[in-house]
Amino acid sequence: MIKEYSETHLQNLRIGIHKETIQLIKIQNEGRIHTILHFSTNIICFIILSGYSILGNKELVILNSWAQEFLYNLSDTIKAFSLLLLTDLCIGFHSPHGWELMIGFVYKDFGFVHNDQIISGLVSTFPVILDTILKYDFPLFKSCISVTCSDLSFNE
Repeated sequence: MIKEYSETHLQNLRIGIHKETIQLIKIQNEGRIHTILHFSTNIICFIILSGYSILGNKELVILNSWAQEFLYNLSDTIKAFSLLLLTDLCIGFHSPHGWELMIGFVYKDFGFVHNDQIISGLVSTFPVILDTILKYDFPLFKSCISVTCSDLSFNE
């Protein structure tokens, strides 16, 4: 009787371990499946947006003309203030927590596991690179949308 009890107990224990192992494997695979789904969803969205931007030129031309007309009608003071405010809010070096949230969201959206070291590295380098690019492009942007600058270049 003791032998029967111990064998049934061992059998139940093996079945329990087997069920627990299958459950852990399902949990592990579920994370990988979510990563693959997030990544494939982002690729599909990129393909759709790329196709729309290539094939939908008519709608983009209308949107571009509307945006240019809106920017031409603003005064230079409002343009400069808006540009400074936008760059200071988005690229200001005093806002690392906002960058951590945005980069963490994008990082999670692509299905990657949260890694503080990678996010800290991106937070310390990405705003600097973006700020440099915007400072380089600012004179080109200013000369393209500013009525005063374009008038000066035509008069010379």
